[in-house]
Amino acid sequence: MATDFYKRQDRARRNTSFLVLLFALAVIGIVGAVSAVTYFVLVEQQSTLAPLAGGYDAMGRPESFRWDAVVGAGVLTLAVILGASAVKGVQLRSGGGAGVAEHLGGMRLYPNSGGVVEQRLLNVVEEMALASGVPVPPVYLLEDEQGINAFAAGYSPSDAVVGVTRGCAETLSRDELQGVIAHEFSHILNGDMRLNIRMIGYLQGILLLGLIGQWLFRAFIYSGGGSRRSNSRGSGGSGGSAILVVLAVSLALIVLGALGSFMGGLIKAAISREREYLADASAVQFTRNPGGIGGALKRIGAAVTGGRLKAPAAAEASHMFFATGVWEGLSGLTATHPPLEKRILAIEPDWNGVFPETPAAGQAASAVGAAGAMGFSGGLSVAAAATVGAAGRPAEGSVPLDVVDHAAEHIGAPTREHRSYAQRLIESLPEELIDAAHEPFGARAVIYGLLLDRDPAVRKAQLAGLAQGAEAPVRELMHKLLPAIDAVDHRARLPLVDMTLPALKSLSTPQYVGFGNCLRLLVEADQRLGLFEWTLGQVLSRHLRPQYEKVRAPAVQYYGLQKLGAQVAQVLSTLAYVGGDDTQASAAFSDASCHFPELDVRLLPRDQCSLTALRGALDTLTHAAPKQRGRVVDACAAAICTDGEVTLREAELLRGVSDLLDCPMPPLLAGQKVAP
Repeated sequence: MATDFYKRQDRARRNTSFLVLLFALAVIGIVGAVSAVTYFVLVEQQSTLAPLAGGYDAMGRPESFRWDAVVGAGVLTLAVILGASAVKGVQLRSGGGAGVAEHLGGMRLYPNSGGVVEQRLLNVVEEMALASGVPVPPVYLLEDEQGINAFAAGYSPSDAVVGVTRGCAETLSRDELQGVIAHEFSHILNGDMRLNIRMIGYLQGILLLGLIGQWLFRAFIYSGGGSRRSNSRGSGGSGGSAILVVLAVSLALIVLGALGSFMGGLIKAAISREREYLADASAVQFTRNPGGIGGALKRIGAAVTGGRLKAPAAAEASHMFFATGVWEGLSGLTATHPPLEKRILAIEPDWNGVFPETPAAGQAASAVGAAGAMGFSGGLSVAAAATVGAAGRPAEGSVPLDVVDHAAEHIGAPTREHRSYAQRLIESLPEELIDAAHEPFGARAVIYGLLLDRDPAVRKAQLAGLAQGAEAPVRELMHKLLPAIDAVDHRARLPLVDMTLPALKSLSTPQYVGFGNCLRLLVEADQRLGLFEWTLGQVLSRHLRPQYEKVRAPAVQYYGLQKLGAQVAQVLSTLAYVGGDDTQASAAFSDASCHFPELDVRLLPRDQCSLTALRGALDTLTHAAPKQRGRVVDACAAAICTDGEVTLREAELLRGVSDLLDCPMPPLLAGQKVAP
C-alpha cells in the first residue's frame, strides 16, 4: 500500500504542475482578449483617439497606430492577475488551514466546551488522526450551515484543519460521520490540500477582472454617465466618446470576468473529480464499511439543502468540499464533484437508486445523545485485540519482525485495525492525562513529562532547567502527572504527543516562545537525551512551528539519493547504534545499506552520530521525492530488525523518524497484513 501512497503523492505533484499550466494558458487567453478589445476600441474611437494614433489616412486607417497602448493594456491585465493571485496566496499562507476555515464561517471546537454532537465529532477526528499516524488537526464547526458537508484545509498535515457543517455533525450517524472524516483524511494523506489552497490563490487573479468590470459599470451608472453623455453631445462629442470607452471597457471586463470564472470552473473540475473518487475508495479502505460513506452520500441526496453552503466564500472553495457545496451550472462542465449517484454506485454497485428519508435535526441530535459521544461503534478486530492487554491497556513486549520489516508498506494506508486500535489506545490512557492533553495548560505539563529521560542523571539536569524556564503552576502539574506519564506504554507516547497538538496550537505567542525555550532546555540537558525522547520532541516541534512561525513546506529537490549519501549514512548510523554495541551496529548498518546499491555509504564512528547531525540529515532528506524517503524508512526498519527482536520503543522510534521524513506511518500492530 505504500506504493499507492507514493503514487498518490506523485499524482498530487503532477496535478500541481498541471494546474500551473492551465493557469498560464488561461492568463495568456485573457491577456490576449484584453489586448484585442483594446485594439478595436482604439480603432473605433477615431475622433477621440486620433492624436493618440497619430492621425488617419483617406481610408480611415491609422497611419502610425501606437501599439504601446495595446501592449500596455495587456501588461496591466497581466500585472492585475498575477498581483491578485500573489496577494491571495500570501493571505492564504499566513492564515493556513485555520484561515480558510474561518473565512468560510467556521468556529473552532474545544474539548469539553460543547454538547454531545460536538464531542462525538472531536472523538472521531482524534481517533482517525492517531490511526493514520498524523497529528490531530483542530476541528472547525460551520455553525450556520445546515447542508451536509465537510472539508480539510492546510498546506501540510502539520497545518491541517478539518471543517464540518452543523448539518453534517447532527444529521449523520456515527458510521456515516466516520466515512466523511475518513474521506477528508485521505485528502490530508494524499497531498491534495496544498493543491486546493493553491488553486484558490491562482484563480483569484482571473476572477478579479470581472469584479473590476462590475465596479466600473456600477460607477458609470451611479455617477449619471448616461446624462453626461447627452450633455456632452453639444460640446463636440469628445466627452461622450470617453464615456463610451469607459462603458465598453467595463462591459468587456465583465464579459472577460465571466469567461475567467468559466475557465476557473473548468480548471477546478479537471483536477478535482478524479481525486473525489480516490478519496471515497480510501475512506472505504480505512473504515472497511462501504455503508458509512455511502450512507452519508445518500443523506446528502435526500436532504432538501443537500451539501450546499451559504457562506459568501463557498464558491471559491467549492473544490475542497466533501460534496457539491454551490450551484455549478446545468451542463456539469464545471462541476467539481462527480454526480452523487455515480459516487454511490462506485461504492455500492447494488444500490437501488433510492435516497433514504433524512431525520429532522432534533431527532438526529437525540439519536447521538442516546448513543453517546463515542467516536466509533463496534468491537475490536482480532488483530487489534491481540495488541491490547487486560483492562484495555496496550500489551507490553515486542512487535513481530515481519510487521516492522514491512512497515513502509503501511505508510499513508491506515486500515480498520488501526482505527480500532487507536480507539482502544485512548481508552487505555488515564483520564487525567487525556484531560490534561486537551487543554493548553495541561498539554505543556504532559509534554515536559514525556521528554524527561529515564536516566536519573539526565532527568535531574532536565528538571533543573525546567525550574528556571517553566512556569511554576505548569511544573507543579507535571510533577502531579509524572507517575501516570512514566507508566504510559511506549506505544502510547507518540499518540499522546499528537493528542496535545490542538491544545498547544492555541497557545499565545509569548506562551509558545516560553514553551519552545523549555523544549530546548529538555533536549540540551547534559547532551545525553535518549534518541526516543529526542524524536518525540522533534515531532512535536515540526508540527507546532507552522502555527507560529513562517515555515515553508519542503519542496522536492532530489528525485534520487545519489547526492544524499552523507545524509543517508548519518541516519542509518545513528539508528544502528541504538541499543547495541559496535559489532551489532556494524551488522545493522550492513543490513540497512543494502537498500541503496547505488550509494557508497559507510558506518560513521559513534562520536559523529550526534542528535544535531541527525536533525540536519533528516531536514535535508525531507527534500527528496516521496518514493526515495520511503526507501530510507524501509532501510531504517531493516536496521532495527537486525538483532531479531523489535521492542515497542524501537518500533515507535521508527514511526517517529518516519514522521520526521513526512511519511505518516500508522501504528505497527501484531497480526496486521504484510506483503508476502
